Amino acid sequence: MASAPAKAADKRVCIARIGAPHGVRGAVKLWPFTEDPLAILDYGPLTSKDGHRRFVVETAREAKGHLVATLEGVASRNDAERLNGVELYIDRDQLPGTDADEYYHADLIGLAAETTAGEALGRVIAVHNFGAGDILEIAPPSGPTLLLPFSNAVVPTVDIAGGRLLIEPPGEIEGDTPDHPEA
Repeated sequence: MASAPAKAADKRVCIARIGAPHGVRGAVKLWPFTEDPLAILDYGPLTSKDGHRRFVVETAREAKGHLVATLEGVASRNDAERLNGVELYIDRDQLPGTDADEYYHADLIGLAAETTAGEALGRVIAVHNFGAGDILEIAPPSGPTLLLPFSNAVVPTVDIAGGRLLIEPPGEIEGDTPDHPEA
């Protein structure tokens, strides 16, 4: 029997990653994963992935593609350097609700993926965005992972409560195979 997906409230969500130091007074580059970058200030204390370290963002201002932030207790460049790469988390239930047909990446990870014909494809292990839209990474029972666009055409049904999403596998992409002149 397959285990049910974790309840949304049981999940922790990564909402930012600390980058390199900025200046000499302990400021850091902060890479938020929120729709509004400055919303990072609204969530209160953030924690490390293991939950053992606590971080309070005191100030933040927008820069090119990231924020420049000060964190409580980080007063020097050396302090800031030690935090480079630390991911910052909150509990899933701290995030605002979503509209219909709107999902947090964390809610998609772990869902079973199956075709609209009922064939099991695997589980969603990641959601990527390389600049042209969201891509689902699906781990099949064996073999390499599948990368599929997260669009209504390819993923017509997302059933968070049921722990699955339905995939309409895309056909071959025009120009995907070389033309062979007929003899």
